[in-house]
Amino acid sequence: MSFQDDAARIPGGSSRPDRGSANKGSSEQRESVIPPASGHDRPTRTAALWVAVAVGLVVLVMLIVFFVQNQDMITVRFFGLEGTLALGTTLFIAAVGGGVLVALAGGARILQLRIANHRRKKGVGGPGGGY
Repeated sequence: MSFQDDAARIPGGSSRPDRGSANKGSSEQRESVIPPASGHDRPTRTAALWVAVAVGLVVLVMLIVFFVQNQDMITVRFFGLEGTLALGTTLFIAAVGGGVLVALAGGARILQLRIANHRRKKGVGGPGGGY
């Protein structure tokens, strides 16, 4: 949405008229500049935060249900270590471990791209090498 579109929505707001609108009368020009109210406002940051909190609560409730339904004790063996944990806890730890690995790989890629972008900017727009 452009500035002119925003200015046109405000009653009494000034925006530049179209080049072809100089021949129109003032009442016709006002009708063409101010669009009818659509009834839908843009979402606010507070609304987005509320939706995020609501989704987070639903996910937490689903996790609680998952833990309650998977309380069977199992034996876990890892590199010679052995222990007994609840099935739900074991699967949750495995999922978090997988998420950490994905986050590390993604972070390494982002760092790689930032370094490459920095080198590219330094080579193109460096001192004495400008246009």
